[in-house]
Amino acid sequence: MSDQTLDLEEYRGLREALEASVLPLATSVDGKSFEYQASLHGLELETGGYVSVDAGGEARLGQVLALRAEQTETGALDRPGTIRIRVARGTGTLLDGGGRPFHDGLLRRATADEVAGWLDKHRPKRAQLEVGELALARGVPFALDAGGFGRHTFLCGQSGSGKTYSLGVLLERLLMETSLRVVVLDPNSDYVRLGEVRSGADPGAAERYRAATGAIGVRSGTSGESRIGVRLRDLSPSAQAAALQLDPIRDREEYAELTALVEDEEVRSLEDLARFPADALKLRAHNLGVDRWGIWPGPDGESLPDELDSGAAPRCLVVDVGSLATREEQTLVAGAVLERLWRGRARREPVAIVIDEAHNVCPAEPADPLTALATEHAIRIAGEGRKFGLYLIVVTQRPQKVHENVLAQCDNLVLMRMNSTADLGHVARVFSFVPRGLLDRATTFRQGEALVAGKLATHPALIRFGARISEEGGADVAGWA
Repeated sequence: MSDQTLDLEEYRGLREALEASVLPLATSVDGKSFEYQASLHGLELETGGYVSVDAGGEARLGQVLALRAEQTETGALDRPGTIRIRVARGTGTLLDGGGRPFHDGLLRRATADEVAGWLDKHRPKRAQLEVGELALARGVPFALDAGGFGRHTFLCGQSGSGKTYSLGVLLERLLMETSLRVVVLDPNSDYVRLGEVRSGADPGAAERYRAATGAIGVRSGTSGESRIGVRLRDLSPSAQAAALQLDPIRDREEYAELTALVEDEEVRSLEDLARFPADALKLRAHNLGVDRWGIWPGPDGESLPDELDSGAAPRCLVVDVGSLATREEQTLVAGAVLERLWRGRARREPVAIVIDEAHNVCPAEPADPLTALATEHAIRIAGEGRKFGLYLIVVTQRPQKVHENVLAQCDNLVLMRMNSTADLGHVARVFSFVPRGLLDRATTFRQGEALVAGKLATHPALIRFGARISEEGGADVAGWA
């Protein structure tokens, strides 16, 4: 139809009528995925949302993975020619339906009851971690599969996304619903109050939490029985040398002297050097300030690595590395924890190892020998730890800054708000199994909203984390806006 045969108002009215008349129809050629069209007028579909497709009298639940507006040409029955209109088109996946193809199934937004029914039907028999509700099916609780944490997990989100609060929810549920041991490398003192029930918490949940978690151990850089202590002999020769910036070739005499003293168990800590004529080593330690680090426990102090090996270690141990005075101490302690957990792998005791601010512990480009060692330990656990029961939960706001050999081993993704297109693109490349349309929604997430995908979820889902039971050690979040 030529635009010249209609005046402007008539043209607009006809176009609107044609656009409003577009039927919401879906077609599937494989019974697993579908394509659809719908009117833009009163559109209720959104990426990540749930739909019901009526094909041949059978309702099938699906999820929208992509949604876009397209221009097409159509015609009116009572007029010759065509007219350009805009319609909604996209793709989705069928969550059920038996794998049978169909054509022109009637599409509509699924109800909360339909989504809840599907989730109940497909809930794994293992322990479930109810962490909140579906963001696009309000009122429908959503639970993660506890067995999914038998794979490495990557949690990322920019500052202000609710990452710290939400990780607290995950840790609480893991402690309540599983027997998994948890070790947290806490660089910002965010989880030091994980054992304290917050005022206003649901009484029933609080009682269950206290009963399930027992004593949560916190080790910090402050003085007292719970301070972080690491003896020199607890470290590998590589870590000992890195702490003193010794090169085995360039500093071969000092390196050999230190190794001999430690191997003979004559030097257990740097304080023991005072008893030996190791003047070069003592001068080096003093000039670097290593002898003044607060982590050396003294002759009677407790050793954190030894505690990790002990059967008396708490079910959940929070290592408050952020309370240590220097960056070098923080890195050495993080590396010592990872190294000792790896050494104890033969026990095959399941442990969830949380590395918060992972871009500092296992960065893409380690800047010094201590960081390089910590990165090596993280890579080793990422690559081989699962068969020994060592499971990483890697947390950061800078995905591109985390070593690729750690990220590449993660099978689970928890993605919170992320405005950086470069970071989103990096996440998309690493987690290629997650539909890109869902990843792109991360730029619009509100605080506490996330995309969860991988072995811990029945399907890639947009969720909203629920309330915490314990207190948050950092900036307290009373609830989501």
